[in-house]
Amino acid sequence: MRDDIVLRLDRTTAEDLHVLLYEAGEHIAAGAAINPPTAEEAERLGTLLRDLGHALGRRCSPYCDHL
Repeated sequence: MRDDIVLRLDRTTAEDLHVLLYEAGEHIAAGAAINPPTAEEAERLGTLLRDLGHALGRRCSPYCDHL
């Protein structure tokens, strides 16, 4: 489709995303605690969010010139 956004994830980042989304869902559904990510997980997920933002045409900062 013309408006599809496709990102490729390595397995580790995909696992991090799965855990984050699962824990967020459990938190919303039952108030379960969300465990903070490790520094490495946070870095991988931050990179994923940056890449997703770029795929959506957003800039990561006013000075972003790497789109």
